Amino acid sequence: MAFVKGAWRILVAIKDGLVLLFLLLFFGLLYAALSFSPKPAQSVRSGALLLDLDGSIVEQPAEVGAMQLLSGSGPDAKEYRLSDILAALDAAKSDDKVKAVVLNLDGFLGGGQVTMARVGKALDGVRAAKKPVLAYATLYSDDGYQLAAHASEVWSDPLGGVALLGRGGSNLYYKGLIDKLGVNTHVYRVGTYKSFVEPFIRTDQSPEAKQANQALADALWQDWQEDVTKARPKAKIAAYAADPLGAAQSAGGNIAKAALAAGLVDKLGDEAAFGQHVAQIAGDAADDKPGSFASIDLAAYVKARRPANDGQIGVLTVAGDIVDGEAGPGTAAGDTISDLLLTALDEKDLKALVVRVDSPGGSVMASEKIRGAILQAKKAGLPVVVSMGNVAASGGYWVSTPGDIIFAEPDTITGSIGVFGIIPSFEGTLAKMGITTDGVRTTPLSGQPDVAGGTTPQFDQIMQLGVEDIYRRFVGLVAQSRKKSPDAIDAIAQGRVWDGGTARQIGLVDRFGGLEDAIAEAARRAKLDPAKARAYAIEKKPDAFTEFVQSIVEREKDDAGAPRDMLARQAWMQRGWAMQAVSDVKALVMGAGVRADCLECRGYGAPKPRNVAEERGMLAMLAAVWR
Repeated sequence: MAFVKGAWRILVAIKDGLVLLFLLLFFGLLYAALSFSPKPAQSVRSGALLLDLDGSIVEQPAEVGAMQLLSGSGPDAKEYRLSDILAALDAAKSDDKVKAVVLNLDGFLGGGQVTMARVGKALDGVRAAKKPVLAYATLYSDDGYQLAAHASEVWSDPLGGVALLGRGGSNLYYKGLIDKLGVNTHVYRVGTYKSFVEPFIRTDQSPEAKQANQALADALWQDWQEDVTKARPKAKIAAYAADPLGAAQSAGGNIAKAALAAGLVDKLGDEAAFGQHVAQIAGDAADDKPGSFASIDLAAYVKARRPANDGQIGVLTVAGDIVDGEAGPGTAAGDTISDLLLTALDEKDLKALVVRVDSPGGSVMASEKIRGAILQAKKAGLPVVVSMGNVAASGGYWVSTPGDIIFAEPDTITGSIGVFGIIPSFEGTLAKMGITTDGVRTTPLSGQPDVAGGTTPQFDQIMQLGVEDIYRRFVGLVAQSRKKSPDAIDAIAQGRVWDGGTARQIGLVDRFGGLEDAIAEAARRAKLDPAKARAYAIEKKPDAFTEFVQSIVEREKDDAGAPRDMLARQAWMQRGWAMQAVSDVKALVMGAGVRADCLECRGYGAPKPRNVAEERGMLAMLAAVWR
């Protein structure tokens, strides 16, 4: 008995000690977070500005919570803000401490054609300032090579090379599986080209969707080749991309040598050899690690030059899927974005507003809420200028309609002016298991939508009428914005997606230009000096605790990432089909709601997979009543 008591005391003591340790750790972290403030910018030493892009370039990085960071459950790839990279490259042109710019693209995941072209232009500016730009990767893909083509030297590992895939790819179609399961998919849509619902009602693309999508892919691929060829005239881009097998055969299967022979790369060497070459230009590193060189950290360089966020040109970013409710940066939540804008209008002395859109759309209700907040800026007398990034389609175009003028890029994906709703019912599935439904009704809509027993014809007709009404409203908003008749807009709408070049020709956008052009135009319209006008970013700021945890986590960088050989790399890049399937099923089963969304925008730099589980709208509310 004495032994048991002694063992119990030991267990209690261990428990108390663990509790005390946890409390000390908790309050220590709490104190550190409360007292944490970003370190003042330190002077940057001389060397090569290193863009070690182990992730993707985005308009607005997604918010990662402190608990996600601590638990290691955050995203597996880093996101770099486009404006930070552009600002760093602009500063590097005249900074004597920056001897060169180095692109390490081994872990680069891309960021969309508009983004790549914009960064490429900034790299051209560095080279025009007589500073070398050197790029390295084991294997270059399309986005990575579009950046590398703007470098003065392009290196590849002897076991790597260049794999140009071009634009296009496959989507998943679930009609066969849905039929086998006995699921009845109810679709309400307007738009000949509104193909978002096709995976649930067809086994392949409709002829109309295929024609439109092929035209879009051809236009983007043509622009990609022109940009790369202009940046690197000696490269035989067209021949290499058109006949990759012939290029590989001529080099005996050595992809790296094939790329070298075609002029796509300048030198073959491993990362250590590349680093030694950079060291001859930028200087030696403080350590003697093989391949190291004197480098300037991108994050530190950006922080040292980040201007105060106190300008008079408000910049509201609508990036990611447009969803109802609240969400952090990287997702365009209707409540969050509208609240941020209305607060800025109330508290700041803004003279103009720029709306930066990089979204494939989503919830109609959330899109309308964001549009309503932008209209409040117009009512306050502020000029509103819209700047489109990679994607501004469907709901992304809906929120753009209040703009006095719309800027886009030739490769911006826009349009997709169409509306749809979708909801499944499982009466066929249940019947296969011997389960049926019955009940009583007091109105034609009692119990609707009945996902167990099926919808009624009256319900289906009402929903279709509602979707048609929203489409007419969408067309009317665009017609008012573009100063055209509804019939003229309907002719170019119908859910069709357009590249920016064509969109300008048909009047959906006004001018070509980037965010800086939109800010300058907003300043002119507000009677401010464009050369002196500064931006005020209207977005949620991270809390002190998250910043504190982020500063710790970034010190423990994990170099594991995308595989580097060609076969594994391409297979890894195509892993998204599994995530797409999960997202699509979730959208079908839980994502009831009237939507203005874009299927074709996937794969063209569109933001993260859709998240529609929380959407409201009429269908969602009716489904909630049924549940």
